[in-house]
Amino acid sequence: MTENVWTRWPSREALGLAGITRPRRLLTWAVRLVVLAVLLWAAFNQRHVTVWGALAVAAGIALAAVVTWAFVRTTYAHRLVPSIALMGVLLGIALGAEATGFRGPALVIWCGCGISALERLPLGAAVPVATAALASYSAFTTDVWLTTAATVAGMALAGYVLRLDAEARGNAQRLLAQERAARAAEAESAALAERARIAREIHDVLAHSLSAQLVHLEAARLLIENGADRERILERVVAARGMARDGLSETRQALSALRGELTPLEDFLSELVSAADGAEVTVTGERKPLPAEASQAVRRVAQEALTNVRKHAQGARVDVRLDYSDHEVTLNVRDSGGRPGELTAAGAGYGLLGMRERAELLGGSLAAGPDEEGFVVTLKVPV
Repeated sequence: MTENVWTRWPSREALGLAGITRPRRLLTWAVRLVVLAVLLWAAFNQRHVTVWGALAVAAGIALAAVVTWAFVRTTYAHRLVPSIALMGVLLGIALGAEATGFRGPALVIWCGCGISALERLPLGAAVPVATAALASYSAFTTDVWLTTAATVAGMALAGYVLRLDAEARGNAQRLLAQERAARAAEAESAALAERARIAREIHDVLAHSLSAQLVHLEAARLLIENGADRERILERVVAARGMARDGLSETRQALSALRGELTPLEDFLSELVSAADGAEVTVTGERKPLPAEASQAVRRVAQEALTNVRKHAQGARVDVRLDYSDHEVTLNVRDSGGRPGELTAAGAGYGLLGMRERAELLGGSLAAGPDEEGFVVTLKVPV
């Protein structure tokens, strides 16, 4: 529900000091000093002022200053009844000044009350308060009626213009705060996305390498305990060392990827299949540069698929096909089937899940399952 314009307060941003430039603050203080000087001059320029009268005038001016400060604080807190009460005190001070012969200070206070009410109070309360203040000014001023009318209209217009200006400044402050919050949320989201990306890289690079090393080292331990010959034990240790070397190489590639230093995708796939027996790579379509995330997805899926072939289909013929189309790139890894390898038990079974999550994060898809001969993994990533 939209708040009624007559009961709506100016926002706290509008009533506060935030967003006010230094020159404008200096101008505000200059106006306050001028008003104070006018009050003092108008009060002490009276011939009938005695010492006690001067003290009373000083006390009245000090009281008016304190009440004005309190009015500013209560309006900032959006407290209507105390604000109207304080405005009534100011009007009473002005009336007392007029009654004791200090017409100049009274007129200044009435003008200030009219302008401040229109600037800081809800319009439903500001209009009657400003009317009372400016009517008092009109009743006691000695100017001709045309000058009085022009002065009253100018002060009312000045108060409303100050209100509109304050609201515009408040809106600007709120928009600035919202923009800063949006930027902070965007930065946090980017940091979380980068952490997730690094986590995926750590998993994809190290999970299968370390698990394979663990299998070989555990096998070497069992062979030692069972008194196996030296050649069989050495074979396991050499295999574990090879896995460690491959893992280190992949870690370096992952660090290069995180820095944006990626080798061409076709070269990467050629190097990857060259290390696998019976694997071939075919590239079709018009080659084009891929975004870093899409390129990394293709690389990691190819690595994981070939690792699964080594685990579950040793001796199988593997066909790696990369196809570029207008709107997506497709990776197809198909094996002809083979015998389970020694690394079948390695890993925790999260390889396909990780590949699928990586594809879905990019708006793509991954399908994996058996076909007529062996197993096929198909990745599609939009570009």
